[in-house]
Amino acid sequence: MDGGAVPVTLAEIARIAGVGRAAVSNWRRRFDDFPSPTGGTDTSPQFSLADAEEWLVRHGKFQASAAGERGRLWPRFEALGDRDAMGRVIAAVGARAAGRPAPELAPGERALLGEAEALGAREGSPELFAFLLERWLAAHVRQVATTPAPLADLMAALVGPGPVRSVLDPACGSGTLLLAAGRRWPAARLAGREIDPVPAELAAARLALAGYAADVRAGDSLRSGVTVQADAVLCSLPANERDWGYAELVTDPRWTFGLPPRTESELAWVQHAHASLAPGGTAVLVLPPAAASRRAGRRIRAGLLRAGALRAVIALPPGAAPPHGVGLHLWVLGKDGPAEHVRLVDAAGCRTSASGGRSAVDWDGLREQALAGGVEVPVIDLLDEHVDLSPARCAPTVDFTGMAAQWQRVDALLAEAARVRRRLADLDLTGRAAASVPLADLERAGLVGLEPGRTPGGTGGAPAGGDALRVLAAAGRGEDGPAATAPRGEGTIAAAGDVVVATAMRAFDVWVLEGEDVLLGPQLLAIRFDPDRFDAWFLAGCLRSPANMRRAGGHASSSSRIDVRRMQVPRLPLEQQRRYGEAFRDLREFEAALRGLRSTGRSLRDSLSDVLAEGLLRVR
Repeated sequence: MDGGAVPVTLAEIARIAGVGRAAVSNWRRRFDDFPSPTGGTDTSPQFSLADAEEWLVRHGKFQASAAGERGRLWPRFEALGDRDAMGRVIAAVGARAAGRPAPELAPGERALLGEAEALGAREGSPELFAFLLERWLAAHVRQVATTPAPLADLMAALVGPGPVRSVLDPACGSGTLLLAAGRRWPAARLAGREIDPVPAELAAARLALAGYAADVRAGDSLRSGVTVQADAVLCSLPANERDWGYAELVTDPRWTFGLPPRTESELAWVQHAHASLAPGGTAVLVLPPAAASRRAGRRIRAGLLRAGALRAVIALPPGAAPPHGVGLHLWVLGKDGPAEHVRLVDAAGCRTSASGGRSAVDWDGLREQALAGGVEVPVIDLLDEHVDLSPARCAPTVDFTGMAAQWQRVDALLAEAARVRRRLADLDLTGRAAASVPLADLERAGLVGLEPGRTPGGTGGAPAGGDALRVLAAAGRGEDGPAATAPRGEGTIAAAGDVVVATAMRAFDVWVLEGEDVLLGPQLLAIRFDPDRFDAWFLAGCLRSPANMRRAGGHASSSSRIDVRRMQVPRLPLEQQRRYGEAFRDLREFEAALRGLRSTGRSLRDSLSDVLAEGLLRVR
C-alpha cells in the first residue's frame, strides 16, 4: 500500500517518532519544512504518512524501534476504511502466528497481511497481534464492547472451587471471558459463540495464541439453541436487543421459567445460559440493573427463585464494564439443586480516587465483597408482588464486611498520606525565589501553545469507521467511562503528557493528562510545549498554585473564566524543573489521599450511624 495515500494525525506521527504529541506540535511550529496537512481539520490535521516519515528521517528524529514500526503500520490498517476489513486482517495475523488457517481476505487485505507478517517476523508475531488488536478495540469501542480483565477474572472466580471441564460463552465477542476461563482452568475445553463473524475470528486467534483448546464459531446463540452442555457459562449479555427471535422461539423448550417478553431479551439470555449448564454447573452473567426490577420480567424472576436457580445478585460500581456510566449487575445461576437463600451484594460503592483525582473501580475491594460479602436473603422474602432483586433495595443497609474493608481503606490512605507527607515535609524551602515569566510571553515567543476546547460537532454519535474519542468535560474528568464521544477530527485533541487547564473559576484545575487521547470540551484548554524545554508536572503545578489563580482572576465571580495567559512560571533549567515536578506530583498524591480519606470517612460515618441507630452496639 502506498504510504503517500495513508493519512496520519499528529498523535500517530508522535508514536512513529517515539515522542509525545506535544513535541510534534512544537516541531510543526518551529520547522518551516514540516509537511503541510493533506486533510482533516484545523484542530486535527492529517498528513501524508510518506511525507511524515521522510521528514523524520531527514531531521534525524526517526527512531527504528518496535513502537515506531508498529506506529507506521497501524495507519495502513486505518486506511482500509472498514471495521470488518481491519479486523479480518488482524485475525489473519493472529491465526498465522498460531499456525491456524487465516480467514479469506481481499487482494488489498492480503498485501497488508504480508507487511504485518514481515514486521511480526522481526519483533514477534504474538506481540504484534496483541498491539493491533488493542488498537482495533480502542478504535471501535462503541461497536465492540470488551469486558475488563479484572471483571473477567472475578466472574471466573465466582464459579467456585468445583471441577470445571468445559466453559461456554454464548456471546463471546473478542474472547476476554474465555481467556479468563483458560487462565483459571487451563485444561478445560472452551467454547464460544458470537453473532458477529469478525470478533469471533479475533477470539479464535487470541485463544489459539494463548495455547487453549477452544472452539469458537460465528453464530446466533439464541436462534441456534443449546449446542453445548458446560460446567461453567460466563457471559456479558447483549442488552436491549429488539430482534432476538421472539416470534420464532415462542415454543422453545429453554423457557422453563416463562416465555421472555419481547422487551426482555436479557431474560431470554439468562434462560439460555441456565439451559446450557451441565448438572452441577454455574453461570455468571453481566446484566443491566433494570433486569432485576422491570415489571415485565417479574414472572421469570419469580420462576428462577422458586426453582432455586438464582444464587446471587451482585451490584457492580459504574466503570466496571461497558457501558461505563451504569452500575451493572452480576447474576450467579446454579444447576446443582434448589437454593433457599439468595446472596445479595451491593458493591456499587467500590470506587477509589487514584493519583490526579481520577475516580476508578476499586478492584480489590470489589473482589472481596463479591466473593465473601453481602447478605443471605430467604427466597420467600423476595417473592412479593414486585420480585425486585436489586441489592441496594433488598439488602440491609449494614454490611459489616464492607465496613471492615472501609476501615482497611482508611488505614491504607493514612499510610499513603504519611508516606507522601514525609517527602513533602523534608523539602528544603529556603532557596531564593526565581524570576518568573507570564504565560502570555511564552506564547508570543512560540515556546508554548494554548489550544481551547470546544463542543465537538459529533458528540454522542458513533463516527464512521468507529474512530471515536472520549469528550472530556470541565467538571466531569473524575468519572470512568465516556459520557460522550465524537470523531477524532471534531475538536481539540489532548494526548498523554499534555497539560490541561479547566478555565472556569468554579471548576479551576490544572493537571497532566494520563491515559488515552481525549477531545477537550468547552472551558478546557490544552497547553502545548516542547518537552525538551518544560517538564509537564512542573508546568501544571506552577499554574495550579493559589497565587496564580488569584493573579489570573481571583476577584471574579464563580461563573467567570480564568485568564490563563496572566499566570506566571519560574524561569528554571529543565533539570531543576523536573525536581519541582516530582514535588508537585507528591503534592497531588497527598491531595488524592486526603480526598479518599474524606470520601471513605463519610461512608464509614453513615454506616456506623445506621448501626448505632438500630441498637446493634453490644454494651458489656
